[in-house]
Amino acid sequence: MSRFRQIGRIAALGLASVSGAVFVCSNMRNTVLAKPVDYFENDRDFRTRLAMMFRPSFSQWDDNWDMCETTSRSKKKSKLTEDNVDNEPDIKPTAKRHLVFIRHAQYKDNEELDEKRILTELGRIQADITGQRLKDLNKPFTKIIVSDLVRAKETAEIIFKHLPDVPRESCSLLREGAPIPPEPPSSNWRPEQKKFFQDSARIEAAFRKHVHRADTMQSGDTIEIYICHANVIRYFICRALQFPPEGWLRMSIGHCGITTMTIRPNGRISLRSMGDTGHLPPEKITF
Repeated sequence: MSRFRQIGRIAALGLASVSGAVFVCSNMRNTVLAKPVDYFENDRDFRTRLAMMFRPSFSQWDDNWDMCETTSRSKKKSKLTEDNVDNEPDIKPTAKRHLVFIRHAQYKDNEELDEKRILTELGRIQADITGQRLKDLNKPFTKIIVSDLVRAKETAEIIFKHLPDVPRESCSLLREGAPIPPEPPSSNWRPEQKKFFQDSARIEAAFRKHVHRADTMQSGDTIEIYICHANVIRYFICRALQFPPEGWLRMSIGHCGITTMTIRPNGRISLRSMGDTGHLPPEKITF
């Protein structure tokens, strides 16, 4: 690779080569590398040096993040002799999973007991509008999975009226909680460490149960709706995109906000929307 091409690649990343050193421009301040970089020997060297400057910009994507990168070959080994296994073609997933996460509607958050944390009148309106929005999308929804907390169940009951034929089920793993201590810490939300200890394993278990690529035997795409909670959804987003999970509290999702992600057969993920409240009138948007 020519030196001019190398410098061009650096410039494209917002870097400038001055007097044999590379400067990184950030908020009107210049940071100089400890060792001047005059040129890069090869593409690998280029990536390695940039990775040192922008960790974790070049973190490798884990293709087997859900531990589902399997083929029919591993399943057939128990049924076939070793001689025949190598002759069997690999069967890979072909279906996509579309996951639609909906935060519950506004509720009475000043109550302590869950059974009293019911939806407000505005919350019921939010849920009804959201149900109509899902109906208007006219998608072949596969099923609806609901947290077992009252505010999620009430939201789901209102949405069910618009999607009466969609199968439904409950999952206690999707309960609200404290998934992991956020970074940076919040000044007005500081649950006890015991809360993180209790909730983190459950919410991670919910992620592993529900967020993964389609099985190799799945023949068609699926669209699943999850009615749950903001902390759970934000943590799922970080985990699915392989971002640092400690950053979950940097996001904000309004009541009845719709988050949609697609998991492709190869495990790649697209976040198509996050906390979308465009279906709600501005005066009915709350957080």
